[in-house]
Amino acid sequence: MKISTFNPQIITSDAESIVNIFETLGFERRHQQEGIGDLAVTGIRMKDSNGNYVDISEVDIGLEEDMLAIRMNVDNFDEAYEKLEALGFKNIYGEHQVDTKTAKSAMMISSGGLGINLVEHKK
Repeated sequence: MKISTFNPQIITSDAESIVNIFETLGFERRHQQEGIGDLAVTGIRMKDSNGNYVDISEVDIGLEEDMLAIRMNVDNFDEAYEKLEALGFKNIYGEHQVDTKTAKSAMMISSGGLGINLVEHKK
């Protein structure tokens, strides 16, 4: 399994306020995706002039405060998923994985609360 991208991801109920913070810090929107898979999620990817990325995901699940996670793109989703499960991570969607025409993903959470959004882009 090869990790191709590793960057912070902020999960929030108010993406625009977070976007404004990062725009002030010099980040620009790269793209925005509405409705990821069958979930009511808005995904915003931002990048600065040094090549740093941050992802912002707006979800409507009644979050009381923002959650910080890591986005980890890999070349083999199933292998990475199994490794994270072996380390005690649980998929917050239960057995469901987001599977679109362009990517497969799952939000994995450790027992201590570390979130890893595991993503494989389809080629």
